[in-house]
Amino acid sequence: MSAGPHITRFAPSPTGSLHLGNARTALFSFLAARASDGGRFVLRIEDTDAERSRDELLDRQLEELRWLGIEWDEGPDVGGPHGPYRQSQRADFYASALDRLARDGLTYPCFCTPEELQFSRKAQLAAGRPPRYARTCANLGAAEIERRRATGLKPAIRFRVPDKRAVEFDDLIHGPQRFLSDDIGDFVIQRADGSVAFFLGNALDDSAMGITLVLRGDDHLANTPRQLLLLEALGMRLPAYGHLPLVLAPTGSPLSKREGAASLTDLREQGYLPGALRNYLVRLGHACDRDGWLTLPETIADFDIRRTSRSAARFDEAQLRHWQREAVIHASDQELDQWLGSHLDALGPGADHRAFVAAVRGNVLLPGDVDGLVTMVTQPSVPVTADAKAQIAEAGPDYFDSASRLFGDFHGDFKGWTRAIAETTGRKGAKLFMPLRSALTGDTHGPELAPLVSLMGPERALARLEQARRLAAGQ
Repeated sequence: MSAGPHITRFAPSPTGSLHLGNARTALFSFLAARASDGGRFVLRIEDTDAERSRDELLDRQLEELRWLGIEWDEGPDVGGPHGPYRQSQRADFYASALDRLARDGLTYPCFCTPEELQFSRKAQLAAGRPPRYARTCANLGAAEIERRRATGLKPAIRFRVPDKRAVEFDDLIHGPQRFLSDDIGDFVIQRADGSVAFFLGNALDDSAMGITLVLRGDDHLANTPRQLLLLEALGMRLPAYGHLPLVLAPTGSPLSKREGAASLTDLREQGYLPGALRNYLVRLGHACDRDGWLTLPETIADFDIRRTSRSAARFDEAQLRHWQREAVIHASDQELDQWLGSHLDALGPGADHRAFVAAVRGNVLLPGDVDGLVTMVTQPSVPVTADAKAQIAEAGPDYFDSASRLFGDFHGDFKGWTRAIAETTGRKGAKLFMPLRSALTGDTHGPELAPLVSLMGPERALARLEQARRLAAGQ
């Protein structure tokens, strides 16, 4: 994706955790900027909802975006030429735009209550008409407006949508779009409490910050003609738009934790790695040229917004787990050591964490999966599964007598040891190794046996072989 440059942005509200849909929008916007020559990525915070916006949620969002590998060229914590980057600090800019629209006769105060608006909406729907504001307050005289203000009523400010206009734009994902202004209705651009509404603040900031490409969910598709009309009225530059299909739960309903689609916070706490999320999200409604694992630079080189599907994507936990397994495979031993953290404490001081991680990485999906493997190499004995007991019984006590007797002769030489057991017992293949695995690990499957034996040490290995001999003898 070399066309551009694309100046993109991500504009979260610090009112909650980022869900997968938010994370994908942020990732696609970041990739679109990085994949174009001279592109830039801007982070802007839409925090005009003072009651719900919280700084601690903002801090978490910024930290999780960076954890995902997303960095921004401009933003509230790095600065830039278009600041401030928090909408709560841009009130003067919005006030200037509101004043200009008012001077041009393009706005009016609206005193309608929520109950009145709801009644009007129901009446229009009952009459088979699309609901739009009925312009109840559009022609109030100056005296009437002043009288209502004097009684303490605080109006919202609405934008006068021009009649009989067609608003057209070419969406990068959904193609040509056409909306009739008569179907839009006059909309609120400033709330009754004085705060700027989404339609105005979002559009003005995109234009003023030089954003050339706005990527967002296609639930915003119907908002775009409103914002284009506002920018046109103010004589401001128009960005291009690409509306991403929504990410839905497996059942087709909205994303929810109940259906397995957790927030970015939840997934991170569960132990998912950032590379797993990136590889999963970039394929969620977007076709990559390469099927296999992609590093971050490879993800940027592969990304092309034009390969985004128009259909909604569905969260698939099995696919996410696949990419988590790939992330574990591709991580360095040092990265996995840090990822597993306190789960390795039971190995004890002086333990070779790197050797342990190298031995078990193919059998670990999430950090908790390592707990049983730590127990396997640190405890004197291990619980034995029913399948393992059957293997031990089939091998018989003489097999384990031989294995124990030969162990000291081949200490540290696993291949030599098993070769000697094979020569002594006449067993080979699965009949040689399955009883041995069952005795030493308590299970019939798991990581490669040789490094596990080295990690557990001779004392534990011999104790487990003796335990298996007694089991085989029925003791």
